[in-house]
Amino acid sequence: MSIEITHNAEDQRYEIAVDGERVGVAEARVEGDVVVFPHTEIDERFEGRGLAGQLVAYALDDVRSQGKKVRPACVYVRRYIDERPELHDLLAG
Repeated sequence: MSIEITHNAEDQRYEIAVDGERVGVAEARVEGDVVVFPHTEIDERFEGRGLAGQLVAYALDDVRSQGKKVRPACVYVRRYIDERPELHDLLAG
């Protein structure tokens, strides 16, 4: 199983593909120095494989590398950050 994660800046989202098929997205709207994550979705055929976690981890690493902060409007992204104290510094005030 080949997994590829990319940032699709034009469509304002991060995408995850398995064997070349896009199976999930994390929407990511840039608002100045803050990236808002309103929704994350994985195709139900691929749920339970940890793909959402991989996608969100990639997205948050990318946001950090840009020196931006995060506003997690998505419940999944909020929970992901809440469970990892090392990510709390990414939260926008």
